[in-house]
Amino acid sequence: MIAILGGLGAALAWAVTSVTGARASRLIGPQTTLAWVMLTGLVMVGPVVLAEGRPAQLDRTAMGWLVVSGAGNVGGLLLVYQAMRMGKVGVVAPISSSEGAVAAVIAVAAGEHLGVGTGLALGAIVVGIVLAARAPAAGEQLEHSDPRAALLALGGACAFGASLYATGRASLDLPIAWAVLPPRVVGVALVTIPLVLAGRLRVTRTALPWVVASGAAEVAGFVSYAIGARHGIAITAVLGSQFAALAALAAGVMFGERLGKVGLAGLIVIAAGVAAVSGLRA
Repeated sequence: MIAILGGLGAALAWAVTSVTGARASRLIGPQTTLAWVMLTGLVMVGPVVLAEGRPAQLDRTAMGWLVVSGAGNVGGLLLVYQAMRMGKVGVVAPISSSEGAVAAVIAVAAGEHLGVGTGLALGAIVVGIVLAARAPAAGEQLEHSDPRAALLALGGACAFGASLYATGRASLDLPIAWAVLPPRVVGVALVTIPLVLAGRLRVTRTALPWVVASGAAEVAGFVSYAIGARHGIAITAVLGSQFAALAALAAGVMFGERLGKVGLAGLIVIAAGVAAVSGLRA
């Protein structure tokens, strides 16, 4: 049950990150938003890591998982941002949100056991996520998108999936703060510091609350995910990827975007899948 709660908590937090980050991006741009989100997260997690000190379990294997976790998260963000510049969000979002399925596949390939019923329920959740994120509202049509955007989004999903799996593996042996630290370190090193050196790291008074909220929610999501992953990486990863559907609902309230009938059907499929997983794991 902890894996389920961890995944749902991560989905809720990452949905907040998606919506607040989208709002900030419209105000100050995606790259600057990412820089501030990573810096906010590092300010939150860094002192905890320093207070805990170097864990005894931090060997070469653990360091390897931390490197994959950080590089995969930041690399995935960069790929998805580029995909959204070239293509339509309606195409990019559902592909990139398949990160949970990628992480689940990696976990199963690495030996994590899933019952047939649980596997089918997780598959239904993935289908629901795609429907909720992909479907246009009634009367709307998705425009053609640059095919390269889909490939970039797929690359982003693979990078995110590898990052999720690596975070889960790291959380098995290391303190939670150490497990969630790498993406923030890599993000600050590769995005924030270069913007500072170029004199381009700026933020408006209007955007500041949004980037802080996005950074805080992202950390909360990784903490929830890391806790859940200790009890099942595959389940936590797939449930965590529900953030796409939750963000779509929030976008309807904040930005006036509508899901349409197919999108709502996707949410129903997700709810049924979550109920099934919960029942099977209880």
